[in-house]
Amino acid sequence: MAVMSSATDTSPADRTAGSAFVRACRGQSVPHTPVWFMRQAGRSLPEYRSLRAGVRMLESCRQPDLVTEITLQPVRRHGVDAAIFFSDIMVPLDAAGVELDIVAGTGPVVAEPVRTLADLDRVRPLDPAAVSYVDEAVRMLTAELLDKPLIGFAGAPFTLASYLVEGGPSRNHTQTKALMYGDPQLWHALLDRLADITLTFLQVQIGAGVSAVQLFDSWVGALSEADYRQYVLPHSRKVLDGLADAGLPRIHFGVGTGLLLPAMAQAGADVVGVDWRTPLDQAAKQVPGHPVQGNLDPAVLFAPWEVVEREVRRVLAEGRAAPGHVFNLGHGVLPETDPTVLTRVVELVHTLSAR
Repeated sequence: MAVMSSATDTSPADRTAGSAFVRACRGQSVPHTPVWFMRQAGRSLPEYRSLRAGVRMLESCRQPDLVTEITLQPVRRHGVDAAIFFSDIMVPLDAAGVELDIVAGTGPVVAEPVRTLADLDRVRPLDPAAVSYVDEAVRMLTAELLDKPLIGFAGAPFTLASYLVEGGPSRNHTQTKALMYGDPQLWHALLDRLADITLTFLQVQIGAGVSAVQLFDSWVGALSEADYRQYVLPHSRKVLDGLADAGLPRIHFGVGTGLLLPAMAQAGADVVGVDWRTPLDQAAKQVPGHPVQGNLDPAVLFAPWEVVEREVRRVLAEGRAAPGHVFNLGHGVLPETDPTVLTRVVELVHTLSAR
């Protein structure tokens, strides 16, 4: 007697291939514009704050049960078209032996900044076994999500380097640029090491079943296009090209990167994330043939609803200039955001964009 296969017999990538999110990432027809929010799993949700109470950030990222629940919270509440894996861009560096902490109200703080060749020795290659909890959490999540995509993510080499060199968050990236310009040999050695770490971290997530990945280069907008192409693009390309054989959508996003979008696409992005400063129809002209993701200003969510609706309509209209559009914010959800507004935005996007 033949045994019928169930949905769980197929791979997560196969189960989610027909989702609106994956189809939009591939520039295919969709029943509606898919929507998810950067930092959708996080401080804007009271259930998140309750669950994380007393648990430090890095420790929460090491607990698969906790990661699974936090990742699923916005999916249940908002009805978004994709989940994004709950983690932090510093997790692979911590696993690679860098002494660091994520301090509430400050961000990542590195105990000993990397500024010499000897310092680089402290940044070890990443052993996949050191992030086995990531593999476990992704597998738990894909079993729960079934045909809803899970997005994996990592920090790009430049942004990771900026934290390592500065020792923490920086407004002007003075030490980072000083090293980049002053010791290019060390700079490229550092970013090559970070590219390998990032690639391994994303490969672990892909092997466990994510449906797409996003490479965050949050601080790369601090560079000129010429500097980006010389000092950053080869290393981001190493990461994104290293994932090409997986056949999953690769999203590349940075803040303040309006002038860098063509170069970021050339780094190997399938989908180009756009922050709120650049209209999506302008971005689409800069990256022809690429679907785009974005790009409602997160601050708009604090305005009266009629303003929110007007801006959502504008973003959807501008997104139609690209072969595919994934609706998102132009950066992460702000902690003070009213979660009910996010839920209403998801409903509005689905309604307005229904084919």
